[in-house]
Amino acid sequence: MTNMRNIRRLLCLILLFACVKASGQFSLKQLEAQRKAALEEIESTQQLLNETSSLAQNSLNRLNLISEQILARKKVINLLNREIVLIDRDIAAINKELTALEEDLRLQREKYVHSLQNMQMRQTTQNKWLFILSADNFAQSFRRMRYLHEYAEWRKQQARQIIEKKEIIRQKQLEMESTRAEKTTLLGAREKESGLLQKEESTQKKEYRELNLKQKTLQEQIRQKKKQAEDLNRQIERLIASEIDSSSKDGSVSRRADTTGGYAMTKEEKKLSDDFASNRGRLPFPLTGKYRIVNTFGEHQHPFEKRVTVKYNGIEIQTTSGTEAQAVFQGVVTTIFVVTGGYGVIVRHGNYLSIYINLSETYVKTGARVTTREKLGKIFTNPETGETMLHFEIRKEKEALNPELWLN
Repeated sequence: MTNMRNIRRLLCLILLFACVKASGQFSLKQLEAQRKAALEEIESTQQLLNETSSLAQNSLNRLNLISEQILARKKVINLLNREIVLIDRDIAAINKELTALEEDLRLQREKYVHSLQNMQMRQTTQNKWLFILSADNFAQSFRRMRYLHEYAEWRKQQARQIIEKKEIIRQKQLEMESTRAEKTTLLGAREKESGLLQKEESTQKKEYRELNLKQKTLQEQIRQKKKQAEDLNRQIERLIASEIDSSSKDGSVSRRADTTGGYAMTKEEKKLSDDFASNRGRLPFPLTGKYRIVNTFGEHQHPFEKRVTVKYNGIEIQTTSGTEAQAVFQGVVTTIFVVTGGYGVIVRHGNYLSIYINLSETYVKTGARVTTREKLGKIFTNPETGETMLHFEIRKEKEALNPELWLN
């Protein structure tokens, strides 16, 4: 009975450590997946930086990209640190498991040696028969014969268990070596990422200093950008107001607006509007290829001119040359208009609109019905800076909404 309790205790111990190890591996896999995603983000940002020409050095957009890259690099290092902590925990758990297994093996060996010593006393056939025949009756003789047989089988089982435990210990030692090698790899990766981070932070400081030296140029860039944003917003609002006015005057079909002064919709447009709303958070990105959001929705204090606030009614997405804009949902192209550097396209989805600005050419015409992910045009690449930027908005009636809350 004592032996059975020891076996059960050992099995429970092995199972416990196996569960701990499995849990650690699951966490490590999650952290590794996050680290790979962050490295892909860094690679994408680096590609965007590489595409900008020397004329774009010290530009605000370039500095934003470098800042994004630094944040992603810090995330990678943080994830590596967390992975190393989990590896250390695994090493400690394996060490504890090995100690328990080796102690259990020692005790089992002692019992096995003791059993061999006992059997040596009854090793000869004569001794066995004397032990059997010295019984008081036939029933006792039979029980002694069965005892000798079971004892011999028990010794064989003990020998097998000792061999099995030795193999378990050997496997655990190999696991320990593999885990330590994994830790060494992670430490090397952390050292490499730390070196890259220092280099990127040095570049950021250098470009920030050079921007400060060009204070007048910087202020002019900010002033022009703010004016362009305000002009663009007024232009979009005039176009939307014109569409709303036209819808209210259209007597050819039955139309009704959801709100007073809003866009008057047909039943088909109302259904489209409801479908669009139900896909909040699941809309595809408005372009193909790699990208980075360099300016987010809303009013922000400028990072270099603290007295200046800049308001964005959408998001500005930097991507690579040759990238195309695509519709985020099915709808109708209601307006194609000219903006500085190219074209803008408005796609109506009932009383919702998606707006794509800074296209060098368009693939669609006014009045065309488009499907989700249908290509709308090629995004303009600035020949002087090499920057390829899409301005994207989502609106309900005239109200600007945060696109990031709608995109998947």
